[in-house]
Amino acid sequence: MSSYCGGRRIVHKSLLKFLTLALLFALFMSCGSKQETETTDQTPAEPQAVDTSDLNILTDEEKVNGWILLFDGESFDGWRGLGREGIPEGHWIIEDGTIKKVSSKDVPLQEDGQPLVGGDLITIQTFENFELYLEWKISPAGNSGIKYNVSEEMSTAYPPKYAALGFEYQILDDEGHPDAQVGENHTAAALYDLIAPKGKSLSPVGEFNTARIVFRKNHGAHWLNGVKVLEYNLETSQMDELIASSKYKNITDFAKKRNGHIELQDHTDAVWFRNIKIRIIEP
Repeated sequence: MSSYCGGRRIVHKSLLKFLTLALLFALFMSCGSKQETETTDQTPAEPQAVDTSDLNILTDEEKVNGWILLFDGESFDGWRGLGREGIPEGHWIIEDGTIKKVSSKDVPLQEDGQPLVGGDLITIQTFENFELYLEWKISPAGNSGIKYNVSEEMSTAYPPKYAALGFEYQILDDEGHPDAQVGENHTAAALYDLIAPKGKSLSPVGEFNTARIVFRKNHGAHWLNGVKVLEYNLETSQMDELIASSKYKNITDFAKKRNGHIELQDHTDAVWFRNIKIRIIEP
């Protein structure tokens, strides 16, 4: 009897252990299935709408002081492609109250497999003496620019066909783009390939910067985030020397003051522009 009872106790203990393990395994599988169900059944979050109500508007004071809005935040009214009647398809879009240059690697392809042809944007209206203000944001390792004193006739006479020639306010990721290593006159806010900015404070990539350009008679100046970083005078021996040693040296009348277009550059990389406004200055 003693042996039999002892064996029964052993059997009971084994059975109890088995049932316990089975219960734990069932609980584990139940929790895993529930977690998987919760994960896979989750509905992707809707993208948050961007509040653009305070963008691309003029204050009453700005209206009184003669400012003109060049971008309404919703359309390309007042803009077209350089050398074109319309906007370069697939390369420029309106996004969250900005004019966005789509990265060229994300541009749709044509039926023959070639990417759609891009190009710069220019204002339909031309300006000679003015103060220009806008905000810009560059993508990581991105490169772009704002050009002014642009002659469309001169620009289309030199290759590439849809790229503007004019004084350029450089837009760049100074830390990530190799153009910054060429020289200080290739960095953000420079008068590209001519004059380097001084004392600037650049916002991190992915954040907006403010740009201001004053071009009056023979005098020009650039601001970045509220700080004047350079100025220059045309028709001086110093400017003649700068032009002669630059990429513009063989372009006839490049530095001639004119009634020109404002341009947003297509330099393949993604870049955003907003709050674009201009004030005409009497000479």
